[in-house]
Amino acid sequence: MEVNNLEPQGLWQNFVHLNAVPRASKKEDRVIAFMMNFGEELGLETIKDAVGNVVIKKNATPGMDDRKTVVLQSHLDMVHQKNSDTAFDFDEQGIDMFVEGDWVKARGTTLGADNGIGVAAIMALLASDTVEHPTLEAMFTIDEETGMTGAKQLDPANFTGSILLNLDTEEDDELTIGCAGGIDTNTRYNYQQETTDVKSTAFEVKVKGLVGGHSGIDIHKGRANANKLMNRLLYVIAQTIHIQLHSVDGGSLRNAIPRESTAVVVVPYGQKELFILLLKQFSELLTEEYSTIEPSMIISSEETTLPSRVMTFVDFKKIVNAIYALPNGVFRMSPDISNLVEASTNLARVIVKDGEFITQSLQRSSVESTKADVSSAVSAAFENIGCNVQHGGDYPGWKPDPDSDILRLMTDLYRQIFGKDPKVEACHAGLECGILGAHLPGMDMISFGPTIRAAHSPDERVQISSVKKFWVYLTAILKEIPKDNK
Repeated sequence: MEVNNLEPQGLWQNFVHLNAVPRASKKEDRVIAFMMNFGEELGLETIKDAVGNVVIKKNATPGMDDRKTVVLQSHLDMVHQKNSDTAFDFDEQGIDMFVEGDWVKARGTTLGADNGIGVAAIMALLASDTVEHPTLEAMFTIDEETGMTGAKQLDPANFTGSILLNLDTEEDDELTIGCAGGIDTNTRYNYQQETTDVKSTAFEVKVKGLVGGHSGIDIHKGRANANKLMNRLLYVIAQTIHIQLHSVDGGSLRNAIPRESTAVVVVPYGQKELFILLLKQFSELLTEEYSTIEPSMIISSEETTLPSRVMTFVDFKKIVNAIYALPNGVFRMSPDISNLVEASTNLARVIVKDGEFITQSLQRSSVESTKADVSSAVSAAFENIGCNVQHGGDYPGWKPDPDSDILRLMTDLYRQIFGKDPKVEACHAGLECGILGAHLPGMDMISFGPTIRAAHSPDERVQISSVKKFWVYLTAILKEIPKDNK
């Protein structure tokens, strides 16, 4: 079956149209134009604010003019990530989707269900002449994935609503009422190089096939980080062989658990066979360690062209030790909310090239003090070897309100429609609600959505039956929005 024939058709057809438009974070010009055209063709009030967020307003259906105005919010950008063996140009091509059982997937790339399904649902509501609803203010933000620029620079003058429904949660039985804040830590270090011994042998070593995933939602699952595994490999082999490092290219996006890393190392004359043996032993060790979590992990090597320059051994030891000492993964569990990760860090990117060592990492926490603590721990590991450390992209978390009116309404409706209670959760992802709440004080906010798996990775997929359930729930909520008693 084709994706645009799935039910509800209006939602899925809009998702297909949206996914035909390249929409990487910070490259949203085309999708902004797409959304502006969509609203204007419907004859609805359509606004682009100074930063590029798009706002589309729709009057209430007859008989619902006295209800509270609802802000529907999703972000336009998506994570662009592909498998290394996938030939795909995100700047020019639309996502290649297909149906497999109860799931919609993409061929070798991210799908864009995060947050494209939310965007498509709002589009379907704006275009519908059958769904009952109060006055709607659709908020389509930009650059959520790499800095939340749209949320940070939102113009609150464009909104009058008192309820905000964020459609960016990825489990269809969850109502999210809080989220983590985050901060980026970027480091840079100029290392010394020396001439390579011409009798040496160079190897290109690869770690690939890891599950990866969202560095917030999936951080507690114990998945391997390709950057940390590659560093561990270098550290272990260096205990036996005086290897020299030429380059490293690991990870891709700041908010994704790294799936792949490639390094070029130089092995001294006469120790090639020992290097191959040590690498094989290390690969077998990791295969056993991660057998249940990383069944597709591959560690491989092949001889390559000998580089003319390599990192000095002094700097090699500094860098490998710093990364080895670096905290990664869960930093602290919440003492107040069961099973919630409070603070974490993810080493997202490692680059060693032409005398420069660069890292990018993202720290998250629902508590500002532990967000500062974990970012300081990351900084200290790199400052100890003389790295220049810069922090940026700081955004606040969203404090849960268990007494929220919209939470009460949505919990009751979920129970009535589906015969059981929803899970009311705070999440470790960085939703925009914390920032939006600062712009729109007093806004009653909640986040929900369909079931999405492996967001931010080429294994991303969205459950078809869950999208149908989500649509039924969303339209029921809009029908039951209470009267505005101002």
